[in-house]
Amino acid sequence: MRMHARLQSGRYPNCRKLADELEVSSKTVQRDLDFMRYRLGLPIEYDQLHFGFYYTEPVASFPNVEISEGELVALYVGQKALAQYKGTSFEAPLSTAFRKITDGLRDTISVTWADLDSAISFRNTGRSTADVHLFEQLSHAVFKRLEVRFDYKKPDAARYEQRYVQPYHLGCVENLWYLFAFDLVRAQLRTFALPRIRNVRVSKTRFRRPIDFSIGRFLEQSFGVFTKPTKTKQAIRIVFDSFAAPRIEERQWHPSQKIKQLRDGGIELSLTLGNLEEIERWILSWGSHAQVLAPAELKERIGKTVAVLSETYRTLV
Repeated sequence: MRMHARLQSGRYPNCRKLADELEVSSKTVQRDLDFMRYRLGLPIEYDQLHFGFYYTEPVASFPNVEISEGELVALYVGQKALAQYKGTSFEAPLSTAFRKITDGLRDTISVTWADLDSAISFRNTGRSTADVHLFEQLSHAVFKRLEVRFDYKKPDAARYEQRYVQPYHLGCVENLWYLFAFDLVRAQLRTFALPRIRNVRVSKTRFRRPIDFSIGRFLEQSFGVFTKPTKTKQAIRIVFDSFAAPRIEERQWHPSQKIKQLRDGGIELSLTLGNLEEIERWILSWGSHAQVLAPAELKERIGKTVAVLSETYRTLV
């Protein structure tokens, strides 16, 4: 839309100027111009004299988006997935965004919203209560690559402490938003839960995110979001009985997972992780239906936790 506005202004924008303004590469601008020209049918040409692009004829408005029935269902599924934020400060801006999208769609489909509403639904528990203003501040800092200061309270801490970070990425994991940022004081990449952040101050100091940063690689040895520097990979092996086996098989729990069928109807799940904290809690959630085979450290941790629980409930009887 911004490129469309520049073309309509008659100022002959070129790829370099548009790239600088939109903070993208010149190749991205060229791909978008090609999309506007060949997919949307806009009359875009390049003027050799003015060294820029222009409309060869008047364009009254930006074309509406054509959408298929399948694309509408996908859009609706996305809207339903975001329903977890109903009743939170995210609800209003999300509703506005989806209304703008749907208002621009051409009425050339046979499926109605009411039909989809009766056919598809989502149920989410433990959703994040992050403040929308805080989210907007951090997302702005991530997009613009601006250093940030904020107060943060770790789960086991009694008070907040100040952090000074370079924000790399925002991610929603299991209904909770996290900021992945390089802590300038600790000189490490750290993970921060948004509900534990307050008093965000976005600076004017820009930074360069490492070219090789990948959120996928950063979390590849994590079962959730918990990571810590380690050179040792843990080979996890867990046996699930015939009750839990079908429930384990029907989901992708981790990219490294491998499943081996057992004769009694159970399965053996193998994973490669860099830490044990989150996988320990997950295994405990399966109760007596899961048994750890390896590593020995994980077996010991599970055993200690079970012993404490047994003692706790024994004294309550």
